[in-house]
Amino acid sequence: MEPVRISKLLAQQGLCSRREADVYIERGWVFVDGKQVSELGSKALPTQKITLNRAAQSAQEARVTILLHKPVGYVSGQAEHGYPPAVSLISAASRQAGDAHPQRFAPAQLKGLAPAGRLDIDSTGLLVLTQDGRIAKQLIGADSTIDKEYLVRVEGKLGAEDLARLNFGLSLDGKPLKRAQVRWQNEDQLHFVLREGKKRQIRRMCELVGLKVLGLKRVRIGRVRLGDLPPGQWRYLRDDERF
Repeated sequence: MEPVRISKLLAQQGLCSRREADVYIERGWVFVDGKQVSELGSKALPTQKITLNRAAQSAQEARVTILLHKPVGYVSGQAEHGYPPAVSLISAASRQAGDAHPQRFAPAQLKGLAPAGRLDIDSTGLLVLTQDGRIAKQLIGADSTIDKEYLVRVEGKLGAEDLARLNFGLSLDGKPLKRAQVRWQNEDQLHFVLREGKKRQIRRMCELVGLKVLGLKRVRIGRVRLGDLPPGQWRYLRDDERF
């Protein structure tokens, strides 16, 4: 058994992200079998016990995760082509009136707040913005198994064979897509559940079977639903909610 970088082990164990692990190590907040580690690049065996001290735990507890109902016309990440980023919608005034979370909003919470997954400019619905590397890894890490649910209004005809292809059998960028769950929601709307998130994936899938997407809304990520959150408003992820 070969030693592994402690930052990688911390991330694999879900204790923090690798970037956060490096910060914790530099600050002396990481312990291996009870011994403090403070040198970047330090390694340990996967069988050794790695723990974080109370300062690291407090830093994690202070991080916020926000659920936003992104409207059309906003990009998920950095501003581009003159379109504003979704994070620009986050303010005390745009917080959902019914949000019962005890956390008080402060502008400092915007620092390091990043989208955990994309939702393109022409789409609306649930977008997660977080300061917590553990949640980001859970939602967009290479081994993520979190599924995402969408309602997609389409134009065009779709036969049984092409509906089956939407579920399994299509490829994008030269690679086969993972199995999806696609069915008719009503006469002009499809219901999609995906476990991957390639750029504009649903729109491109629909194009491959001759459909034009007229509207796309994400209504669920894992076990967290958009619910009655109004467009352009946000709320904190509750302590009892898990993706």
